[in-house]
Amino acid sequence: MGFSIIGVVILSQSLSLVQITEAQKEHWFILFQPVAFILFFISALAETNRLPFDLPEADSELVAGWFTEYSGMRFAFYILAEYANMIIVSCIGTILFLGGWHAPFQALEVVPPVIWFLLKVYFIFFFFIWLRATLPRLRYDQLMTLGWKIMLPIAFANVVITAIVVYWIKS
Repeated sequence: MGFSIIGVVILSQSLSLVQITEAQKEHWFILFQPVAFILFFISALAETNRLPFDLPEADSELVAGWFTEYSGMRFAFYILAEYANMIIVSCIGTILFLGGWHAPFQALEVVPPVIWFLLKVYFIFFFFIWLRATLPRLRYDQLMTLGWKIMLPIAFANVVITAIVVYWIKS
């Protein structure tokens, strides 16, 4: 996930989330960094333990996974924490790749910025929910193969290519 964010930092020349959003006033970074967005989203699925990466819980195999020990408010707090984590990751993805609170076109700037931000967060959050219902779970060895042999080399290549292109354009 960190390497997918490095491309955005290189493009915006800042670590400030406000400056990253302001750098996307004209063009969102998802247009320049689609590979980084895909890597970020897949990593976000794994980080939030959502399908197909819900190996710690395995709730479809073990009744409700380790949640069987909890009921009532304790169970509700775990579920709320899981969904809060997904909302936070969706907010960060919106800021990094979808232009934050900026409208997609200048003609649509009549809509308040907070509405645009919430719509984009909901869009990413929708995919978290949708994928849970459509994808099967990966085995642990498949997860490690995906992470180490596929995603990490692609993330390295994305950072290197982004750095070369930005250096070439600026010089």
